[in-house]
Amino acid sequence: MKEKIEQEILSILQGKQFATVEEMAAMLFVSTATVRRKLTALQEKGLVIRTHGGAQLNDANNKAPSFDLRVHTNSLAKRKIALSAIKLIKNGDLIFLDGSTSSYLVAEYLQEFSDISVLTNGIDTLSLLAKNKVKGYSTGGVISSVNQSTLVGQLAIETTKKMHANIAFFSAQSIDSIGNIYDCYEQENYLRKTMMDCADVKVFLCDDTKVDRRSPFFLCNISEVDYVITNADLEKFFGGKFSKKIIKA
Repeated sequence: MKEKIEQEILSILQGKQFATVEEMAAMLFVSTATVRRKLTALQEKGLVIRTHGGAQLNDANNKAPSFDLRVHTNSLAKRKIALSAIKLIKNGDLIFLDGSTSSYLVAEYLQEFSDISVLTNGIDTLSLLAKNKVKGYSTGGVISSVNQSTLVGQLAIETTKKMHANIAFFSAQSIDSIGNIYDCYEQENYLRKTMMDCADVKVFLCDDTKVDRRSPFFLCNISEVDYVITNADLEKFFGGKFSKKIIKA
């Protein structure tokens, strides 16, 4: 319950940028004292900044939100998506995971497989794989200057081209009303596209915060992926157009 309230507060602040204690208490059906306690805990973790009467996300200097912040944002939905994603995996598979927090949460469940290999450009994901004794390969590359939790660049692309995966799992920042998928990190999109080109099955991990939005850099259209795993009602959103691709988490 404690973690759930903190995650819901982060989700509220991601959508509103700033919210008062009273607003959050009303939205979460808890007391203002509870919200204040949770905000104190989140501030100690460096995830939020307390202001007079409320709070905002800690995105100082307009840099990319920290990996820790993103992995906690809407994490209940992302975990449901991850649990649906691993049903597509079988022992012996080589899978690609991009550097997204959605892919990181997929990695959390991979230790239940006895024989699996993973290629990823996610720095935190590599650490998690090592901790859980899952066979992991790094794409190599340089640390992204705009998203320090990922490796990008030509070396990462060339490494990926030398491997072929059974499944590539990836996420991105947004999907619009015609099924175009976008992200805010251009270099990561180059690597995601390479992962997609070198995999038999392509799976987009899409929680409900990504729907009906648009970000700067186009990645692909939903028609180019095999499955979209989501907690959102995408069948209704697309009027049934892509229903065969959608797996509801």
